[in-house]
Amino acid sequence: MLWVGGEKGMEAGLVQREGIPFQAIPAAGVHGVGLRALPGNLLRLARGFFASLGILRRFKPDVLFFTGGYVAAPLMLASRMPAMGFTRPRSLVYVPDIQPGLALKFISRFADQIAVTVAESRRYFHRHSDVVVTGYPLRQDLLRLRQGREARLQARRDLGLLPDLPVFLVLGGSKGAVSINRALFAALPELLPFMQVVHITGQLDWSQIEKFQQSLPGALSPELSARYHPFPYLHEEMGSALASADLALARAGASTLGELPLFGLPAILVPYPYAWKYQKVNADYLVSRGAALLIQNQDLSDQLIPTVKSLIADPSRLEAMRAAMKQLARPQAARQMADLIHQLVNRTRPTGAQQGT
Repeated sequence: MLWVGGEKGMEAGLVQREGIPFQAIPAAGVHGVGLRALPGNLLRLARGFFASLGILRRFKPDVLFFTGGYVAAPLMLASRMPAMGFTRPRSLVYVPDIQPGLALKFISRFADQIAVTVAESRRYFHRHSDVVVTGYPLRQDLLRLRQGREARLQARRDLGLLPDLPVFLVLGGSKGAVSINRALFAALPELLPFMQVVHITGQLDWSQIEKFQQSLPGALSPELSARYHPFPYLHEEMGSALASADLALARAGASTLGELPLFGLPAILVPYPYAWKYQKVNADYLVSRGAALLIQNQDLSDQLIPTVKSLIADPSRLEAMRAAMKQLARPQAARQMADLIHQLVNRTRPTGAQQGT
């Protein structure tokens, strides 16, 4: 297996952390960029195309598995040129968000099969004959933590949390969400008397978070300030954060369609306003099923405190949201995608060839 990613992307460290070989290629977007940036981006895409040809000639994959992003386009186009020294591999395109991005729409035209997170995504691929609803793939360590009161108590012990005080999980994203972080800072004095807060801040804002945390004891009692638990990022402990929580505050990226349902975690969703409509569509899906509430980014500072207080004070409403969220879980998504990949491998290899991916 080889993971192909973009240059200077954060995925390189995550992939290599799992022991998976990684190779970067140049790539850039062309949709919505200014005229000044467009020539350079087109040049990077051209370089990515030729780099992809080299990878295909050397690695000779049986199957390509795409999950979107600018890097997908040059690799898919290169794979359509078998005269360049390799046999054309089969391809599976996975659509994480409900509404596909421009790159996924483009490469899906050439895909042998498409996998989607929810059935509502089918309408974007009505011309494609092979679209499978798999759900959002999740790590095995998350699957082991999702069920039962004892799992929740153990998760709270793992994070140094009190066992019986409600837990509010705030997800600022892998890089950070400035508006969410700032709104939470302002709300903490009113929230901490009623709950404890686990705050995953994102790497970019961590220096500011550390300064803020040091100032808390001057504004609150030591007991209350100790209820605030910030982290720049969580790897293995992410499952404990999700399992320990009673309520979450998050953007509405694709992972919310998998992780929140898996843990039956009610949520307040704040779609990132500059991500086209993708996050808004994801949030609307969960809200329409009674599993989440939506706050617009510009309204977060005013609505955060009353919304959180009203939900924490209404256990029956939270339980109804939890049940609705659990109904959306598809914990076997990763296994189903692996099965689809194996099926494509078997279509590709000649009879009697060694099986594998």
